[in-house]
Amino acid sequence: MDDPSNPPSSPGRRRVIEFSSSPPRERSEVSRPPGDDNMPAFEDETEHLARDQELEDEEAEGEDLFGDNMERDYQPIPELDTYEEDIIDREDYDSMSPSTRAAAENQMRERDRAMAGQGDGRMRRGILYDAGDEDSRPTRRRRIIQEQEDTMEDMPEAIENLEDLKGHSIAEWVSMIGPRLEIKNRFKQFLRTYVDEKGASVYREKMRQMCEANKQSLVVNYHGLATEQSVIAYFLPEAPKEMLTVFDEAAKEVVLSLFPNYDRIATQIHVRISGLPLLEEIRSLRQLHLNQLIRTSGVVTSHTGVLPQLNLVKFDCTKCGNTIGPLVQTQGKEVKPTSCPECQSYGPFEVNMEQTVYQNYQRITIQESPEKVAAGRLPRQKDAILLGDLVDICKPGDEVELTGVYTNSFDGSLNTVNGFPVFSTVIEANYVVVKEEKEAVNNLTDEDVKEILALSKDEMVGERIMDSIGPSIYGHANIKRAIALSLFGGVPKNPGKKHKVRGDINVLLCGDPGTAKSQFLKYVTKVAPRPVFTTGQGASAVGLTAYVQKHPVTREWTLEAGALVLADNGVCLIDEFDKMNDSDRTSIHEAMEQQTISISKAGIVASLQARCAIIAAANPIGGRYDPSLTFAENVDLTEPILSRFDVLCVVRDTVDPVNDERMARFVTGSHMKHHPANSRGEADIAEDDNTKNYINQDLLKKYIMYARTKVKPKLHYVDQDKVAALYAELRRESMATGSIPITVRHIESMIRMAEAHAKLHLREYVREDDINIAIRSMLESFIDTQKYSVMKNMTATFSKYLAYKKDNNELLLFILKQLAKDQMVYSRSRYGAGAGASTVEVSAEELEDKARQINIHNLQPFYESDLFIANKFIHDKKKKNIILTL
Repeated sequence: MDDPSNPPSSPGRRRVIEFSSSPPRERSEVSRPPGDDNMPAFEDETEHLARDQELEDEEAEGEDLFGDNMERDYQPIPELDTYEEDIIDREDYDSMSPSTRAAAENQMRERDRAMAGQGDGRMRRGILYDAGDEDSRPTRRRRIIQEQEDTMEDMPEAIENLEDLKGHSIAEWVSMIGPRLEIKNRFKQFLRTYVDEKGASVYREKMRQMCEANKQSLVVNYHGLATEQSVIAYFLPEAPKEMLTVFDEAAKEVVLSLFPNYDRIATQIHVRISGLPLLEEIRSLRQLHLNQLIRTSGVVTSHTGVLPQLNLVKFDCTKCGNTIGPLVQTQGKEVKPTSCPECQSYGPFEVNMEQTVYQNYQRITIQESPEKVAAGRLPRQKDAILLGDLVDICKPGDEVELTGVYTNSFDGSLNTVNGFPVFSTVIEANYVVVKEEKEAVNNLTDEDVKEILALSKDEMVGERIMDSIGPSIYGHANIKRAIALSLFGGVPKNPGKKHKVRGDINVLLCGDPGTAKSQFLKYVTKVAPRPVFTTGQGASAVGLTAYVQKHPVTREWTLEAGALVLADNGVCLIDEFDKMNDSDRTSIHEAMEQQTISISKAGIVASLQARCAIIAAANPIGGRYDPSLTFAENVDLTEPILSRFDVLCVVRDTVDPVNDERMARFVTGSHMKHHPANSRGEADIAEDDNTKNYINQDLLKKYIMYARTKVKPKLHYVDQDKVAALYAELRRESMATGSIPITVRHIESMIRMAEAHAKLHLREYVREDDINIAIRSMLESFIDTQKYSVMKNMTATFSKYLAYKKDNNELLLFILKQLAKDQMVYSRSRYGAGAGASTVEVSAEELEDKARQINIHNLQPFYESDLFIANKFIHDKKKKNIILTL
């Protein structure tokens, strides 16, 4: 309302306020979809379009709000600030019930519909805009056209031919808006549409599993990406930083489309690239690989703690208090603001700790695997940076396969040393895989598993595996059995998480030189999981366990892993064990029994895992083993260290004409067959009778991994009385003979060997024959360590245990060889050394008499066995004699 006595503007100015003089127009006709009266009506916009056209042609002058008497418009007018009494409602009302309120609301809705003149519930015209103020109400058509124009201005040009770089480098091309958007759309389409052989969406399931585990890493296989989107797969190794940034954005959008609220759990989604085709060695990384995506492997030797790294930084200006940022922090150099936009000062600036966003940071060092280092070369190492959820994914001693970006950074210390600008290189990790037995078993194909299970059903699988240990080494059946049991291992136990009992089997080989002890250790490095080979002369206490040194970058004291820690969940092989110092040998006492290594140095107190089997080789005092002395007198090792070995194998180089001749033929034949120029070597080996039971070495390695990971035999129906009686008898014999002491550890050793023998057959339960084999191995180990004079008596005492499961064939073969040897000595003494007989005949009746003395009455299975035929014996039933062909 305007007061005519108080005009709002001065008389010198003409104030123009225009209103539409025409009355409000009624809403035009509305139309509905044909055949459906319930659908909302469509508004006829012909009238609005005409009005829009009129308003565009009309020139509007507006109102001058800044006149000389502008303040008079805001003077108080008390007359206008009063209300009439008849429009003020001063009555009190009772509270309404829910039903009354609902009825009133329905009545008001009906009134609104009637006033609006339509039944679709729209607000009547004039409620938001004045009826005559048509130019201030944007029409629907104008709004749609304006939005389309804004969108077209911001939308980059579509890229149809993405591989056409138009003269740019790949890094420049993928950084442009158009190619970047096209790559993003193609990758999103790949994540949504890629299916497996069964037609199931691969990455939809992976994203579901990722969100269930509250993780933020999505693993994408490079082979699948190259199959579906070859151009993107081509760009990825050449410009990895730019491409991975686009991939992360696309993956986050796809995940949020499936799980809209997941950004509350993980603010970022990282795409991890697996299965990159080319595997680079650490020593082969060159300038060519800089700023490219590479895949390499090695052993983690050290790592730093997890540190918070700046990701999005905000700074506070100390002069005006203004907050600057966020600024994105890169790996190359530190980001700082140049000036304050509020006060234009150049600092100083302080980091706003509360608003700054951090990310996890860890630095590791990977070294070339020992088996990949060429002869005469030192293993090389490279630093790698782990960010985000990759931290603490590996520990020192783990063998890892790492995919990342090979980058360089300026290092002032290197310039000082070299005198010219040098850049240090580092790998920014994108994907890390720890090569554990579980991972290796999961990578076995269905054909491999079928082959392993078929091999386990062979009745002679135990003998075949033991024969396949060191196939190029002749004889030494007891050593091969001990190594086979050690490779499979027992079952570790930890009742109540308080008392841990190891499951690994430690073996010590001791004997004369030239008996292939070191050759056995070298062979184990080829088939054992995570083998680490070292020698006693070249190993120290810290080299075997762990040591502390200052990190070259952080200058902190860090823990470096030794051989036993690197061999965690594997096998540690120590040659020349007797050459170690006593102090160094003492340091591995804890690792051999408790399987941990405790460190307390330089303010670092830690306990490292060393869950590994130890196979060691030692030479006796003086070079040769003296059978007239006990084992402790022959070897310069203390009783505590000897008691920690489950099996002691004594190797003697005895003179046996028959055995020596067969060994000489085996060695010469092996040299002839394996000569590089012999193309028929494999065929000749396959035809050899002695090698027909051998298992392929690749299959044997897979069999060992499968058994160690999948099979955990349980102890049931163990004859405890037998074990107790044997232990008491062994203790008595040990005290009487003064040989190695028998302790409670030897009972645990028998149980471990029984479990290992059950694993060897892939059995879920330990049977009685497994216990008997373990007892036999234990007794053979114990008796071999005795004096020669005591050995025969003890063999007779424990004959009922020693004869088990040899099929009596090995025992009968030993007796037969003794008879053949006596016959050869008799023939040479009677007919002279130059007789040159090609065969030796032994009476079958004499062998049967010897067999009856040890309770063996049926020799027919022995005559038909492969062992009898392989040793070149022939049984003549008519003449009742046995012929040995020399």
